[in-house]
Amino acid sequence: MRDAHGRQIDYIRLSVTDRCNLRCTYCMAEEMEFLPRRDLLTFEEIETLARHLVVRGVRRIRLTGGEPLVRKGVLELVERLARLRTHGLNELTLTTNGTRLPEMAQDLFDVGVRRINISLDTLRRDRFAELTRRDEFERVVSGIDAARDADLAVRINAVAMRGTNDDEMRDLLAWCGARGLDLALIEAMPLGEVSVDRPAAHLPLDAVREELERHFTLVPSLHRTGGPARYFDVAETGTRIGLITPLSNNFCAGCNRIRISATGTVYGCLGHDQKVELRDIVRAGGEAALDEALERLLAGKPLRHAFDAAQSEPALARHMSVTGG
Repeated sequence: MRDAHGRQIDYIRLSVTDRCNLRCTYCMAEEMEFLPRRDLLTFEEIETLARHLVVRGVRRIRLTGGEPLVRKGVLELVERLARLRTHGLNELTLTTNGTRLPEMAQDLFDVGVRRINISLDTLRRDRFAELTRRDEFERVVSGIDAARDADLAVRINAVAMRGTNDDEMRDLLAWCGARGLDLALIEAMPLGEVSVDRPAAHLPLDAVREELERHFTLVPSLHRTGGPARYFDVAETGTRIGLITPLSNNFCAGCNRIRISATGTVYGCLGHDQKVELRDIVRAGGEAALDEALERLLAGKPLRHAFDAAQSEPALARHMSVTGG
């Protein structure tokens, strides 16, 4: 699949639920109104859509939410999607908040997952509870340990926010390095109706990198995972740090992905409302209609997002989380 700008689309971020068991202040409101379950794609419909996309050239699928592991029976879905390797899928991964990993990490490995991203924005229990509105810090750390014990490759995701956790960037990198974990720092995008003052909280990661380089040797790396992170090898720890900079260092020219919501709405870009609805097409059946809708999406996929640090979110942000969607 190629868009109108010649970019090959081989990476899909697929939300399996809009629900989450945390309420991160930069991601969700405390009181959320979730979708009726009947509106979500069934496992069969997700598998049908994913198989079609893989046949058309998708090589990586990342499962997201909300929190993907709160969807009932999700391991069955993961196992089904992992079988698409016989059709050309190279990698099936997921992004999780880690709270379900103490029980599920080994099962995820057993059904075919080899790499996951775990969100952890702070190493302070009190700050974690304030950020997520839930006292689950110790459980997330236990989930990280369980993932390592299950031989899953783990990357920690941290949303960097001025005045919130900007004093922990060095500690997060050292903590991850001591455990052999890669770290990705993410600039928060203006998505969703939340309590955070995004312009005030915006933290350019170039400034963070300069600060980290006073304590660590960061060497530009050729490592890539298919996503937008720019990686640096950390000489002191043997791990990597990735910087995801949608605002301060735009990476749209190399965009290789589309995003599918839990209801089957497909977005070409988080920064625009351009979309196609696939749920009814999948339910009605018909490869030709599915291809026609995808071609319409690709033809209209924008060259770049329209965000800046002070901008309010587009309407589609109601359906996607900051780090998961």
